[in-house]
Amino acid sequence: MLLEKYGELNRNGLADFHAHTNYCDGNNTPAEMVGAAAEKGLKAFGLSGHGYTPYDESYCMLPEDEAAYEEEVRLLSEEYAGRLEILCGVEQDCLAGNPTRNWDYVIGSVHYIDCRERCGGIEIIDESREIWMDIVERCFGGDVYAMIEKYYETEAVVCEYTGADIIGHFDLITKYNKGGEGGSAGALFDEGHPRYIAAWQKAVDKLLETGVPFEINTGGMSRGYRRDAYPAKPIRDYIAAKGGRFILSSDSHNTETICSQFQEYSAYLK
Repeated sequence: MLLEKYGELNRNGLADFHAHTNYCDGNNTPAEMVGAAAEKGLKAFGLSGHGYTPYDESYCMLPEDEAAYEEEVRLLSEEYAGRLEILCGVEQDCLAGNPTRNWDYVIGSVHYIDCRERCGGIEIIDESREIWMDIVERCFGGDVYAMIEKYYETEAVVCEYTGADIIGHFDLITKYNKGGEGGSAGALFDEGHPRYIAAWQKAVDKLLETGVPFEINTGGMSRGYRRDAYPAKPIRDYIAAKGGRFILSSDSHNTETICSQFQEYSAYLK
C-alpha cells in the first residue's frame, strides 16, 4: 500500500516512513520530528516507534506507552492536515511476533537472533561490535558464518512473523563490517564468502514471494557505520534483477537525517 500510494513522493525525497522518537530510542519528540519533516517540504511522513520486545526493554516502546504514542501522532496528523500526511507506524522485531495494535503500517526487522538452544538467550546483533563478536564465540563456537546463517534464517520469516508492509534493513548483520566487501583485515567477515552469499540469497528468494518491498535504509550511513545503504549493492541488484521492489527509508533518530541521501538511491524506485 505504501509503495503504491507514495512511491513517487518517496523517490523524490518527499516521503519517509522510518523514523524514531523519544518514545523509543530516538532523540526528538514526535512534534519535533514532524515539524522537521514539514520544514523539509515532505508531503507524507511516518513515525515508526520500536514495538515492544519482552526480551529487551532498553530501546523499545513499553506497552503502557504505545497508546500515548499513537494519540500524540494522531493529534499531529490533525494539526498538519492539508500540509503533511502523517502516518502512525511501528518497527516490529521478528522475534516479538505480530504487533498488538492496529498500526497504519509495520516495518518488519531483525535485531535479535534466538540462541536459546545454543547459549541460553535471545541475542542482540546490532548493539556493539564487541557484543557481536561475543555472540559468535559464545553461541557459535567462533563460526561467524553459522551466526550469519542463523540471522538470515530469521530474516527469511520476518514478513510471516510480523505482518510487515516493509522489510527493514535486510542486512543489518553487516552493521560493524566496514570493509567486508573484500574481506579486509578490519572486517568481521567477508561479504563475498560463498556461505554469506548463499545465506542472504536464500532469505531474499523467500521474501520475494511475499511481494513486500525491501527498504533501502540510509540510517547506517548517516550514523557513520556504513559507506553504503542497507542492503548492500550486490543484494540490491539481486533483488532488482528478480523483480523485487524498494522503498527509501532514513531510519532517522533525529530531525537532521530525515530523507538523508535519498537522491543517491532513487533510481532503484523507477
